[in-house]
Amino acid sequence: MAEYQNLFTRVQVEAPHYPGVPHDPKGIWSRGVKASASYWLGKLGDAQIGPFYLGSTGVISIICFIIAFEIVGLNMLASVNWNPLQFIKQLPWLALEPAAPQYGLRLPPLQHGGWHLMAGFFLTVSVLLWWVRTYMLARKLRMGTHTAWAFASAIWLFLVLGFIRPVLMGSWSEAVPFGIFAHLDWTAAFSLRYGNLLYNPFHALSIVFLYGSVLLFAMHAGTIMAVTRYGGEREVEQVLDRGTASERAALFWRWTMGFNATMESVHRWAWWFAVLCTLTGGIGILLTGTAVDNWYLWAVKHGVAPSYPATFEVLPDPALNSGGAQ
Repeated sequence: MAEYQNLFTRVQVEAPHYPGVPHDPKGIWSRGVKASASYWLGKLGDAQIGPFYLGSTGVISIICFIIAFEIVGLNMLASVNWNPLQFIKQLPWLALEPAAPQYGLRLPPLQHGGWHLMAGFFLTVSVLLWWVRTYMLARKLRMGTHTAWAFASAIWLFLVLGFIRPVLMGSWSEAVPFGIFAHLDWTAAFSLRYGNLLYNPFHALSIVFLYGSVLLFAMHAGTIMAVTRYGGEREVEQVLDRGTASERAALFWRWTMGFNATMESVHRWAWWFAVLCTLTGGIGILLTGTAVDNWYLWAVKHGVAPSYPATFEVLPDPALNSGGAQ
């Protein structure tokens, strides 16, 4: 008999709101926003909203993010002469660019990269404080710190792009601009300038882990949804005491590919694939321009790519000119 299924929760069970584990009395911040219920959020997940705990790190992080957001937004608005209609219309093309190469690592004037540097500073402080918050909350709840370290892997890539690599290259101009299409243009130009980033082995590993994460997520989510009729969504119970849901899921994958993960190990697989995606990506970006000037020539030297005859005139890199971009 066919069974109707969809992406939304069909049955919502409402119970007294759970306030959470006892709060640390030594803290100066108490949980804010009393718990409530949302029918529409219940369609997607747990209907309970709150209680929410910010703490000092959370408050400072939000303040720093708002400052960074305002700096970027107001600079973009100023670039269209403070016209809100043009701001909305041209938003994908607007950008806050980094300083020109001639400034090096000096503090540039506000209108020539200073605002970009300031926005990057507050955004970095915001992200780092939010990481501290995730770590401290995990410790308060006596959980593992897996989420915090996964977040740290993404922060590593963020810091490489906006701080570590520009410092090693000796110029803030190497940082990524703030903007939608500006960011995409920077990515394309970055790859072309350094001889096609696709030949970067760490970039290749990053893509492998990216697609691998997508595949693992789809396989795991599909498997759990397929055995929810047997209680498969209660994964903790299935890890501790294998029931018919986990047995059927394991049997399906053994029949399909001769091997199956366990209800516990599949989460370790997914965690490592996601962490290694940004970790290897950051290493690849960090090596570009600092250790390797041309990834295609590197690939030819190491027998990865074929050597093609020179058919075009070799043009000098304009970024290497003594005067820099004006």
